[in-house]
Amino acid sequence: MSGKFMIYGATGYTGKLVARTAKALGMRPLLAGRNEARLKSVAGQHGFEYQAFGLDDRQALTAALSQVDAVLHIAGPFAHTSRPMREACISTRTHYLDITGEIDVFEACAAADAEAREAGVMVMPGVGFDVVPSDCLAAHMKARMPDAVELTLAISGLGRMSRGTAKTGVESIGKGTRVRRDGEIVALGSPPRREVDFGQGPKPAIAVGWGDVATAYHSTGIPNITVYFEASPELERMASLGAIGRWFASTGFMQRRLKDAIEKQPEGPTDAERREGHAVLVGEAVNEAGDRIVSRLRTPEGYTLTAMTSLEIMRRTLAGRAVPGFQTPSRVFGPDFIVEFEGCTRRDLNG
Repeated sequence: MSGKFMIYGATGYTGKLVARTAKALGMRPLLAGRNEARLKSVAGQHGFEYQAFGLDDRQALTAALSQVDAVLHIAGPFAHTSRPMREACISTRTHYLDITGEIDVFEACAAADAEAREAGVMVMPGVGFDVVPSDCLAAHMKARMPDAVELTLAISGLGRMSRGTAKTGVESIGKGTRVRRDGEIVALGSPPRREVDFGQGPKPAIAVGWGDVATAYHSTGIPNITVYFEASPELERMASLGAIGRWFASTGFMQRRLKDAIEKQPEGPTDAERREGHAVLVGEAVNEAGDRIVSRLRTPEGYTLTAMTSLEIMRRTLAGRAVPGFQTPSRVFGPDFIVEFEGCTRRDLNG
């Protein structure tokens, strides 16, 4: 292996943060994306090489991938960008990592398992905050309760979103609240609600269609999975949309309006906001007998953690620790992978 990797989508909020972190770690990625002027600017700040091309230019994409051993794909929404990059990676025998949190993308990657194995390529979506901490927590709950039949994950502390994350959320409005029941992903008409203790007493939480509805099942085999976010005014407004409201918000006209509004927002959290922020994740597992266990995980702010985990997974991939086929972080690196990072602590609580 050459030990060289590509960051595709290096000019967005997360891409620039990951590139800056890579420089600090002494890594030298090839930066790539569609906009040459922006790429030149970002690459120039760090002394990195860069290449500009769109994912619809298969010849340029294939040529660029032939220069690297792995790609860290950061350009979303991944519902539109994952497939062309993943297929090109498999055809060029290039390991594929991305930072998606989109259920359908995880499931599409899982469906490509046999093809990736045959090519000797690891396909690991979700190497950032989506879904490294929650996936590792899910695997930890499974290790604590091997006979668990129900898994609940709850997340608190998600601050300001980047524009890319917000646009991805807008695209999912029409899909309802997705959960896993008896091993199958289903959409609920209205989101379940409950209270969760994130460490300061019970707080209201609302179910969301987070990536672990897909990945936690592949990592643990637990058939019933629900993911909650701590309730916020924005989430409450989303949850109050009925079927007609979700349909209207998913029309082309409203999607354009909503995305135009997102473009007027700040690019993402400031460095100070990231330093001051943190997230708390709670895992709860229940078995057929009704026994219940709970664990709590604290991590740095989400975008900060994304830069940390994605680059460490890339480092291990380039060091020969990739496992061919569709993989989740915990399946390859174990449930304790997350607590290896500075600022990540896990505590097992009484049921």
